[in-house]
Amino acid sequence: MIDVINFISNLAMPFIILIIVFYGFLEKKEVFDKFLEGAKDGIKIVVNIFPTLIGLFLAVGALRNSGIIDIAIRLIEPILHFVNFPSEIMPLAILRPISGSSSIAIATDIMKNFGVDSQIGIMASVIMGATETTLYTIAVYSSSVKIKKTRFVLIASLTADIVGIIASVVICRFLS
Repeated sequence: MIDVINFISNLAMPFIILIIVFYGFLEKKEVFDKFLEGAKDGIKIVVNIFPTLIGLFLAVGALRNSGIIDIAIRLIEPILHFVNFPSEIMPLAILRPISGSSSIAIATDIMKNFGVDSQIGIMASVIMGATETTLYTIAVYSSSVKIKKTRFVLIASLTADIVGIIASVVICRFLS
């Protein structure tokens, strides 16, 4: 069964490309010219969002290396213990809305330290699946279409991330 799934997944992208080319020929469109137009548009989008990405990467690097996250966790640790929220996943909960690569690194570190089948490891996995890199996504999408006012989107998205993190912890505690 796994061999069949691997075979189908290996053929999926070439098959989709063939369908697009075939459809272009049926519609009598210049498929390669359309591809080049799309590539040019893609380059323009990359140029537009590049400063935003550099700023985000710089901010995340400064945040991780400055120790501010560790200080913040130490400050709120009594509250976390009171509400039975594991402080071990707080670095993940803080950085997940900001950076995907940083949150993957933190989740990997959690898995190495606590194990993939531990309650903390499972919580980290569920948090990774239940949340989004909100600030990155909003910055990239809004800057590519020149949207300046993102306040309400940001509030709604961060609220969804907080709910996802809390729900992940509660559900994992309930199921274990």
